[in-house]
Amino acid sequence: MGSAKKSSNTARQTRIAEMRRAEEARDRRNRILTIAVSTVVVAGLVVGGVVLVRSQSDDSSSDAASDGKTSGKFVAGEDGVQTWKGTLGRNHVTKEVSYPAEPPVGGDHDQVWMNCDGDVYTEPLKNENAVHSLEHGAVWVTYTDKAPKTEVDKLAAKVKKTPYSLMSPVDKQKDPIMLTAWGHQRTVTGADDPNVDKFFEKFVQGEQTPEPGAACTNGLSE
Repeated sequence: MGSAKKSSNTARQTRIAEMRRAEEARDRRNRILTIAVSTVVVAGLVVGGVVLVRSQSDDSSSDAASDGKTSGKFVAGEDGVQTWKGTLGRNHVTKEVSYPAEPPVGGDHDQVWMNCDGDVYTEPLKNENAVHSLEHGAVWVTYTDKAPKTEVDKLAAKVKKTPYSLMSPVDKQKDPIMLTAWGHQRTVTGADDPNVDKFFEKFVQGEQTPEPGAACTNGLSE
């Protein structure tokens, strides 16, 4: 009887000791897990802070140096197309950009593009938004008040039928009617100039497109 009781007590103590060891092991695991999670969270906050600071620094530097990202010059081709030879910046900026050409053929630009799904604008556009459309592979048809209204109307009809194109007046350009794609530009005499179709065929979503397939909708409409 005494032997059985002693054996039972020993077994109970053994179970208790095992439970304590298990509890202590669980506590150690929990402490290790808590420390590990805390370390990860702190590291994440530190990295996030560094990335945020660097991002803000990069944004500030891109704004400050945006004009310096574009360099080069136009080279005239035998087909009459002026091709930009050099560098065209592609940063998103929030300030006005000083472009070396009018209309510009590329460079730093606003983060929002102008809708270019055959959109015809009757008022001048911000270059920074239109350049973003060029980055998406659009052809930009522009004209001055010296362009005959009949030609402007015919060109507008063509643009409206052409996805990845847009049209607007640009008073400061050197010729009455011009066509612009990313890194390329030419003058045309009017809507019936065969070079219009050639330019559209080559540069609407052409090989020059920095972001082929990017949207020409859901941007700015005015």
